[in-house]
Amino acid sequence: MTNDNDRLVYVAALVLGALPLWVSAWLPMVDLPQHLYLISVLHRLDDPTTVYPELFAARHALTPYLGYYYLVSALNWLLPLEVANRVFLTAYVVGLPLSLGFLLRSLRRPTWPSLLAIPFAYGDSFGWGFVNYCAALPLTLACCGFFVRALEDVPRRRAWAAALAACLVAVLLFHVQAFGFLAFGLPWLLVTTVVPEDATAKGWAERLRPRGWALAGVVPGVALFLGWVVLRFGEPPDIQPGAPWKAWGPTFSPQNLAWKSFAQNRAELLDVLANTLRDGSDRWALYGVGAVALAAWAAGLARPGKAQGVGRVGAVRLVGLGALALALYFLLPFDIRGYVYYLNTRYAHLAAALLVATAPATVPALRRPLAWAAAACALVLAVTLSRGFRDFSREASEWRGLVAATPPRARVMGLVYDPGSRVVRFPVFIHTAAVLARERGGVPNFTFASTPHSPLRYRGQTPPTFPSEWRPQELDFQTQGAWYDTFVVRGAHPAQVFGARLQSEFAVVAQSGRSWLVRRR
Repeated sequence: MTNDNDRLVYVAALVLGALPLWVSAWLPMVDLPQHLYLISVLHRLDDPTTVYPELFAARHALTPYLGYYYLVSALNWLLPLEVANRVFLTAYVVGLPLSLGFLLRSLRRPTWPSLLAIPFAYGDSFGWGFVNYCAALPLTLACCGFFVRALEDVPRRRAWAAALAACLVAVLLFHVQAFGFLAFGLPWLLVTTVVPEDATAKGWAERLRPRGWALAGVVPGVALFLGWVVLRFGEPPDIQPGAPWKAWGPTFSPQNLAWKSFAQNRAELLDVLANTLRDGSDRWALYGVGAVALAAWAAGLARPGKAQGVGRVGAVRLVGLGALALALYFLLPFDIRGYVYYLNTRYAHLAAALLVATAPATVPALRRPLAWAAAACALVLAVTLSRGFRDFSREASEWRGLVAATPPRARVMGLVYDPGSRVVRFPVFIHTAAVLARERGGVPNFTFASTPHSPLRYRGQTPPTFPSEWRPQELDFQTQGAWYDTFVVRGAHPAQVFGARLQSEFAVVAQSGRSWLVRRR
């Protein structure tokens, strides 16, 4: 993609890929209300008009989630929080194909297949609101590109190694799972990359010397990771067998690991790549990407004599990276209770992006039509997701009515018996209490401040609540509900939940959509 028209097509595809983030008031991401709540607290930790100063304190410790929270908090000084977050998400969606294009160029491959990765910015991890992991993916691909250049680009090895060092640290500060992939991906690139000095090198010492800058670029990130491991895993695990969000046994013991079978992972692979909308229309772009990639592979196989030889070694390295990500998807457990959840599933997006980028049609005459076809997939994605996100936003507008009836500094308990949506497949209403608490400077009954990866902690005891926000039926009004003055109920009538208390102790103050707001009299 060398001329102005090609660049224009590439830019247009990037804009289309990010468009769904800007067409609706609410984004269908399960954990997003929790993330925005923590960022709001972090940004207004000393605000006396909120409950934040009395309940929360900064957690002065290294955690892999610092990158997202502090970057969006910094943007919040310039932009409203919702806008700042969308700017961040836009950088992620645009950054995925751009970083893949950088890796492809580093491997001396055509860059047009990077457009095929745009739909993989969405899907399962996006729908669950795993923003930190998603944001680490472009940085992960960039690290691979920096590493290759620190090996091959002799005059600028030092500069590429410095970029690698900074990028690898950034990966860890966003999410440790992406860093885990690089623990396999960078050694693969190391052993499969031939450097110019290899032609005259004699012995291992002479072969290792030109690789020194690339290896040095890895050191800061590895040192930081080892320090985090000592801090994180040096703490005694909170073992509570059967309790949600707690370890059920020693970290890697059989009782603490939850696995999916190979057959289940195989059946779910394509589904997790595009599973946002209930009507399945978000899969159309995925089918388009598959068709374009197959066409490219078919063209490369049909005309092997016309294909350029440059980049074939790069294709092997790229296939290896994709295979490693796919192996992590199939071989890792689904959960390590108390530490990491949805572990193996998240690697599906990375594997898919790397594998479609191996499209071997390097015939110059085919690059432009294939690039246009890839951009057309981004158009299909923009149309379907924009429509779906707007439909969800209309459904989620019930939050506005609830916010208007929520008092300042409210202590909000979420009793969400039905977290589902009529538009999207994910339980996107589970954290409704966090939406109301953020808007009114209050506190919900569940926040990520109770988890060790949060940049915040509770000053004293964690507010009392039932063990899992997914099980409101386990609420004990006497020991857990007494701390709260406001309750949001969804999926059940308040009379079913509060019984006789609704006439004496509580009152319904608002109904909006499928939710009710109940306040203590």
